[in-house]
Amino acid sequence: MIWTVELAAALDDAPFPATREELIEWAERNGLSQQVISNLEELDEIEEGEDMIYEGIEDIWPDYIRKEDFFHNEEDEGFDYDDV
Repeated sequence: MIWTVELAAALDDAPFPATREELIEWAERNGLSQQVISNLEELDEIEEGEDMIYEGIEDIWPDYIRKEDFFHNEEDEGFDYDDV
């Protein structure tokens, strides 16, 4: 499982909190890339009958970088968070 900022950002609008299966179904319905779906399928499964609830992308990828994590001067020319 390999997460990049771009792949993880695809989950910004995911319906958290959600189970692994709910995230996979949401990703498929919303046309997310196969790599995102494959990564979700590789999330740890726990014993049958129990569902892990993911509260946010940080539960999936603790090192996820959000826009507010950047410390920069927004007036700097050439920097656009959306390009990250």
